[in-house]
Amino acid sequence: MLEVFIDGASAGNPGKSGIGIFIRGEGHQDKLSEFAGVVDNHTAEFTAFLRGVEEAAKRTTGLVSIRSDSKAVVSAVEKRYAKNPVHRDILERALAIADSFEFFFIKWIPDEENRAADALAREGIRKG
Repeated sequence: MLEVFIDGASAGNPGKSGIGIFIRGEGHQDKLSEFAGVVDNHTAEFTAFLRGVEEAAKRTTGLVSIRSDSKAVVSAVEKRYAKNPVHRDILERALAIADSFEFFFIKWIPDEENRAADALAREGIRKG
């Protein structure tokens, strides 16, 4: 199983934003930190989800577990719907990839369990 911890962070709302992805399992322990542009926090979170499934797809087609502290992202994935058109576009792109995994699920986790991805997302802000 591949566990993919994702997080988005913004310095302002909107403001400079970053995403962080921490992947572990199946012989991987990878960290990714990227600048996500000047967007609001929710858009950064959805962008982190998309990048998380993209990175997972490079490593496996099997079991993928996404872990996020964003209730908005987890709820949108579970419902397979986002009201905001920007988020809906990102969600649809991500779900198209997620549907290619043998098994895929997403789980909400509290902030304290997502520290690695949070630190990477904050690092991503500084890259912009």
